[in-house]
Amino acid sequence: MVEITAAMVKELRERTNVGMMECKKALVESNGNMEDAIKYLREKGISKAAAKATRETKEGLVFAYIHSNHKLGVLVEVNCESDFVARTDAFKTLCKDIAMQVAASNPIAIEPADIDPKIIEAEKEIARNKALNEGKPANIVDKIVEGSIQKFCKENSLLDQEFIKDPQRTIRSLVHDAVLSMGENIKVARFVRYSLGE
Repeated sequence: MVEITAAMVKELRERTNVGMMECKKALVESNGNMEDAIKYLREKGISKAAAKATRETKEGLVFAYIHSNHKLGVLVEVNCESDFVARTDAFKTLCKDIAMQVAASNPIAIEPADIDPKIIEAEKEIARNKALNEGKPANIVDKIVEGSIQKFCKENSLLDQEFIKDPQRTIRSLVHDAVLSMGENIKVARFVRYSLGE
């Protein structure tokens, strides 16, 4: 079994414009062979979705979700290319699923890159101190910190979170599937979560 390195994932991502999680999975499935991984992504239709990612998204919806207890609400803006797609039930369902995800999982950013660097630095310090307090050897502390940060980013970035309705999928894969089925580029533009008393 070939070890899948961050550099391999980065190269595949640059070549296909596909998300990191999908790239890693493709490399695992193809035992680290770059060309086979590209073929895998094409066969799954994921790279087709990536090709649409450069197209402009000027339409869409601002979708409001209010939890049944009326103490939690979410506004989410999801963009697409045409008003026609924005009015479809499928697009509205996607918006609702994303809004419910925000309500349930309380992400702090859309993408890992959007997380405030100050928050990342604070999390690194916590992870480092925890590892040192547990007596972990100094030579592996950096790897522990890196793993903790990756986990933190995955759990707190909307697109990388496990979908609450199907934990085998991420929100990113949910959006990818919507791009393929609706034939348009779709982007989560922004969200805000309101909780009573916060």
